[in-house]
Amino acid sequence: MKTLTVDLPGRAYDIRIQRGLLDQAGAHIRAVLPRASRLFVVTDTNVLPLYHARVRDALREAGFQTQACAVPAGEASKSAGQLSDLWERMMAFGLTRTDAVVALGGGVVGDLAGFAAATILRGVDFVQVPTTLLAQVDSSVGGKVAIDLPAGKNLAGAFWQPRLVVMDPEVLDTLEDKTFSDGMAEVIKYGCIRDAAFFRALEKTPSRRAVMENIESVLYTCCDLKRAVVEKDERDTGERMVLNFGHTLGHAYEKAGHYETWTHGQAVAAGMCLAARLGAALGVTPAGVPERVEALVSAFGLPTRIPCTQADYAAAVGLDKKGTGEQITLVLLEDLGRAVLHRMSKRELLGLLEGCAE
Repeated sequence: MKTLTVDLPGRAYDIRIQRGLLDQAGAHIRAVLPRASRLFVVTDTNVLPLYHARVRDALREAGFQTQACAVPAGEASKSAGQLSDLWERMMAFGLTRTDAVVALGGGVVGDLAGFAAATILRGVDFVQVPTTLLAQVDSSVGGKVAIDLPAGKNLAGAFWQPRLVVMDPEVLDTLEDKTFSDGMAEVIKYGCIRDAAFFRALEKTPSRRAVMENIESVLYTCCDLKRAVVEKDERDTGERMVLNFGHTLGHAYEKAGHYETWTHGQAVAAGMCLAARLGAALGVTPAGVPERVEALVSAFGLPTRIPCTQADYAAAVGLDKKGTGEQITLVLLEDLGRAVLHRMSKRELLGLLEGCAE
């Protein structure tokens, strides 16, 4: 088993990676939550028939009482309505402050369940059991939990670290190719911002099969890179912003498609490609880097460009959480494996987008 520890003062937790770990989830959770008697499991309608029974049996074998709630699969479940429904179900289950929430699913489930855990009874423990590549390499680690608002994505949320992340690579075998590619956008992101050697390794064997042959190492590398950033900047006020490479522009694509046309991974992929072109236009990103980013993104079946109006860009830039007043911090590449924070006016960014987004 590969283990990483996210070492935050008073809130340290392990990320444990091993094939077959799903069936041992109960014992691992019991070790970190010795006082808990009830676990409220949040999952979705896709994951429920695939993995819930195995996790439920493992949890009950470890002495936990469990109840599951399956929300509809998809981004629309990250809503105030679903959050309120979870609160009510948790109370009806008899959840107490020594009990916990388990997020069994992808990024939507993790964000929703984590926010519910952060707010019910003024905060209860929760455990991440991510079942998609995107959730395993990114959203299950770091403690950012949120729901969407009509105004935009992830605008109501909290920082609430999990007590444990249980990661079983075998669950990735049941992902559709589109969902697997979604996660690869975040995998590629880590190579872009922090690890050029990792990026080059992906370039040499750009296929799902090659990634899965080394999946434990891929997961470990991505989680370790995120761990290092989160430990320095838990609350996203400085260095952690680099993790949002491609996300400012990606959120514009998601919003323009009403969170239905483009998945998060597709939007981030196109956002990274555009950010690389913007960096080149500003003289920050070396020549050739945008082309390499686009080639790798394309090799994993992800879009390099997504049509978007200036109005959609303006709306996303205006709501971006890295912005303050009339300024915004854009994440650019100083080189492959080295991201930098570039402060500029929102007006300047929107002007650059007119030329680089074509």
